[in-house]
Amino acid sequence: MSQPKYVHALKDVPVPAREELDEGTQKYFAVCDEKLGMVPNVLAAYSFDNAKLRAFSDMYGELMLGESGLTKLEREMIAVAVSSVNQCFYCLTAHGAAVRELSGDPILGELMVMNYRAAELPAKQRAMLDFAYKLTKTPNEMEESDRQALRDAGWTDRDIWDISATVSFFNMSNRMAMAIDMMPNEAYHSQAR
Repeated sequence: MSQPKYVHALKDVPVPAREELDEGTQKYFAVCDEKLGMVPNVLAAYSFDNAKLRAFSDMYGELMLGESGLTKLEREMIAVAVSSVNQCFYCLTAHGAAVRELSGDPILGELMVMNYRAAELPAKQRAMLDFAYKLTKTPNEMEESDRQALRDAGWTDRDIWDISATVSFFNMSNRMAMAIDMMPNEAYHSQAR
């Protein structure tokens, strides 16, 4: 298999062909193919360096799939809200698809991509997304009152850590995707519609 379609990479950091990857990465990508029907382009983009790919995948797995007071949908909603602020095409497309799939509501997925404030959300989720928005847009303005608003909405301090870590991870991911002009897999565009 050759380089995935629409993965853009820097000239000196090329995306290796699948057959050039080490055995462990090939097995990991085979699991992606089996479970997702594709290898997300973000993983392909990181595949030039096994250590970076592992670090990215481990952090993503822990934040998005690990034990947390946040549901998988709520974590995906954070990814979309952050990516909307940053206007990251890759993450809006990929995580917008995840919101559509997990919620069973294609309209919610589109609202989240465009403006989460337009969606009818429970107060607890709205507080979470307001916090994510502010931490992304004006991190220097975060205060104890922002954390207290989350507590008042029903989030624990551990939840606040998880919300903050997820926001931070997607800000980093957005910047990397935009820096190398990473494009989403075509499959994301039609998922859960």
